[in-house]
Amino acid sequence: MLTVSSYTVEKIRDPFGILTGERYEFVLEIEVEEDDELFSENGIYVRVIYLVDENRTSVVKHEVLERSTNNHLDFEMEDEELAWIEAFCKEHVAEAGKN
Repeated sequence: MLTVSSYTVEKIRDPFGILTGERYEFVLEIEVEEDDELFSENGIYVRVIYLVDENRTSVVKHEVLERSTNNHLDFEMEDEELAWIEAFCKEHVAEAGKN
């Protein structure tokens, strides 16, 4: 089970109007159990690009990184983990720009 210990969310600016919808960058500090494939002694975080469009919302891109080194970790997240992250982003997207 994933647990978010902290997170940030920021709206990504599109000064040229090229992208459809609005995109947000989430950085989720994740706590995982030691027996989980995603576990790292240095800790991990997930960087997520989240799309909000007229007709849909979705995770456009995600990457798992090691907290202390910022190195990309080559892990595939399971479908239920991705669904959980998408639900988290949907719940917290309105917080962008409130900091």
